Amino acid sequence: MSALGDNVLTTIANFGIWFVVFLFSLTFHEYGHALVAYMGGDRTAYHGGQVSLDPIPHVRREPFGMVLMPLISFFLAGWMMGWASAPYDPRWARAHPRRQALMSLAGPGANFVLAVLALGLLRLALALEWFVPPPSAGFARLVSTAQDSPSLLQPLGMALSIMLNLNVMLGLFNLLPLPPLDGAGVVEGLAPGPARRLYEKLSQNTALQFLGLLVAWKLFSLIQGPAFAAVLALVHPDVGYS
Repeated sequence: MSALGDNVLTTIANFGIWFVVFLFSLTFHEYGHALVAYMGGDRTAYHGGQVSLDPIPHVRREPFGMVLMPLISFFLAGWMMGWASAPYDPRWARAHPRRQALMSLAGPGANFVLAVLALGLLRLALALEWFVPPPSAGFARLVSTAQDSPSLLQPLGMALSIMLNLNVMLGLFNLLPLPPLDGAGVVEGLAPGPARRLYEKLSQNTALQFLGLLVAWKLFSLIQGPAFAAVLALVHPDVGYS
């Protein structure tokens, strides 16, 4: 097979790993929102099928954000971005602001759960010497396979690397207190009455939502580097990466 053919197969394989991890991470995020809303008395997402780890109801609600945008961003930039959403009843949120805050927090919290799981598995595999520290680390390459390890461990290492980094980044980004991100819902739910009503009104403004995303993206560019360095230090506490 030609080098071009090998490159195409590698790209397809990498896309498959990225997409499976990305789809599951978004699904788990929205499942967290939907489950906590359901437990708090709002059945809107439950009736929409979002209280589920099955990605189909979530994809059906946001096909562009969960399928097309990740595909486009991967082949244009080499990484994935996208979005998903779980419906809720605004009247329920207004009547139970603390529950709204918990619902908003549940999505990023779900991402951090996946990140901790991925970290634990990577540290275990390193202790078992299935993986070793790579010469240079990247978003999708926090570990390398040991010389005598089965070749199937290489995609596993890539999947766990992406799961850890992606979920840390998703959790941190969504916690920024700017509409339409989850952090705005947390602030809205915890703010005193008049401030909550003002924040709710601002959050419903489409122009301000767009502005909030632009500001959040700018702020996140300052957070991303230190967050990756922290992840790397947690995976390899005894290795100094510059």
